[in-house]
Amino acid sequence: MFTVADMMTPKPHTLSRNDTLLDAKEMMQTLSIRHIPITDHNHHLLGLISQRDVLAAQDSNLKSVIAPHSHSPLEVLLEHCMNRDVFSVDSHAGLKEAALYMQKHQIGCLPVVDNQQLVGIITNSDFVAIAVTLLEMQDEIDPLEQEQDRLDDLSDIGDINIERD
Repeated sequence: MFTVADMMTPKPHTLSRNDTLLDAKEMMQTLSIRHIPITDHNHHLLGLISQRDVLAAQDSNLKSVIAPHSHSPLEVLLEHCMNRDVFSVDSHAGLKEAALYMQKHQIGCLPVVDNQQLVGIITNSDFVAIAVTLLEMQDEIDPLEQEQDRLDDLSDIGDINIERD
């Protein structure tokens, strides 16, 4: 059985509750990630910020025109806007169970926690990568099966003499 530990990203990038939404936005852009766990100095999971959270908080162009002297929502500390009700998973949990859980609850990631410390993260992108790998493996197997089926079909025809020019 494959476990979450087999496919998770170990030691994910994190931020603290004293970082800002702007810090989260910049980290997401720099690292091309969509979820950032928020931890304390002991790596205890406190919450999570997603790309969706950052996008929802950003100033629109219209707002900056209407109120040019207002503070940006991206200056807000993560402590005040992080999702605290975060689903997490143990690294020894089954990979299939984790995928089904994410699908059922429509969540994009599961922080991986062992002994109350963040040790990894598994995301919907990880499961897409698994699916692509399985499809590629299937593509490698299919041509061999098709060739064998073709040879079996030829042998079923009987005594046909096939010659090449």
